[in-house]
Amino acid sequence: MSSEPPRILLVDDERSVQTLLTYPLRKDGYEVVTASTGQEALERFRDGSFDLVVLDVMLPQTDGFAVCRELRARSSVPIIMLTAKTEEFDKVLGLELGADDYITKPFSMREFRSRVKAVLRRAELARNGDSAEEPLDEGDVRIDFAKRTVELRGEPVKLTYVEFEILSALARSPGRVFSRSMLLERLWGDSAYRDPRTIDVHIRHLREKLELDPREPELIFTVRGVGYHFRDR
Repeated sequence: MSSEPPRILLVDDERSVQTLLTYPLRKDGYEVVTASTGQEALERFRDGSFDLVVLDVMLPQTDGFAVCRELRARSSVPIIMLTAKTEEFDKVLGLELGADDYITKPFSMREFRSRVKAVLRRAELARNGDSAEEPLDEGDVRIDFAKRTVELRGEPVKLTYVEFEILSALARSPGRVFSRSMLLERLWGDSAYRDPRTIDVHIRHLREKLELDPREPELIFTVRGVGYHFRDR
């Protein structure tokens, strides 16, 4: 990790939850900035630099989904959403808006700390990637692994942190089939606590951004009942 401790923006309207989550994060060496409303969170983010946002869904006035949408419009910072709801719709909606991960309340402190550490570890590895790795040109798509940029027909394509990680894993091993669990482990070091179906949401986003016709993909293929692979060169 860098000499400066990772900065985490923790957004929850319950002071007791802020206190409960802030203590272990600071104990793990992170700098934590808190916000109690969606508007306050956006102001905090505008005024500072953060390595991770932990964002509760149920916020007064401006809810977590709206905050997630606004943050994603201006930044690729990793976002973990907290939700007390168990409906699949809420989980998928957060991912649709660009969240990288979600945790359903109630959750164990062990799970919470594991998720935070995994996301920050992956972000650090991505920043310190192999700068000598050559960009990949595949048809109309150009992937620059070192710069973490993607272009489609010469135009930049904005990918989230997780979308880029999934695309990189697939593109680096064309033709190799990755199961959902394998991709989860590539992203976070393990697949514990995570629903493999979240990978499907991110794959759909990638296809919508990169494929001429997402319903007839030419880059990212599905192997039914197994997983996904990148076009074999």
